Amino acid sequence: MTIEHKTFVVERELAASPKHAFRFFSEPALKERWTSCHPDWTVLEEAFDFRVGGVEAKRWRTDKGDEQTFLARYLDIVPAQRIVYAFDMSFAGERLSASLATVELFAEAARTRMVFTEQIAWLGDASMLPLRIAGTGDGLDLLADIIAMEAAGVH
Repeated sequence: MTIEHKTFVVERELAASPKHAFRFFSEPALKERWTSCHPDWTVLEEAFDFRVGGVEAKRWRTDKGDEQTFLARYLDIVPAQRIVYAFDMSFAGERLSASLATVELFAEAARTRMVFTEQIAWLGDASMLPLRIAGTGDGLDLLADIIAMEAAGVH
């Protein structure tokens, strides 16, 4: 199997200041609101140490009994401005990808333009890479929706 290298960028407008938007990456309860995309999966282990050198990790069991893992190390954090982290993902004991991700937050009036850039080395089935990229966009859509509902007073 060959390695697919891809860089992709996802931009979203967030209805909050960069300081408030940053909280949705740095605070576990807020991050969980937009990253828990599989409510039928069982969380087996998790860690969240949001600091330079800190690790974020999660291991799930899917509804079909397979395990999925996410392991990230934070490389650079500037509050309300940027987050840089390296991470890998595995499924059923096989590494699917290794990535470098950057989240940038830019103030635009009372809102934030978020730019998410991922450089991915896809190690799995090449036909699944578009789904993985789309899933990242879906997660960031959910983040934007949650922040917009919060700004509108809907909780």
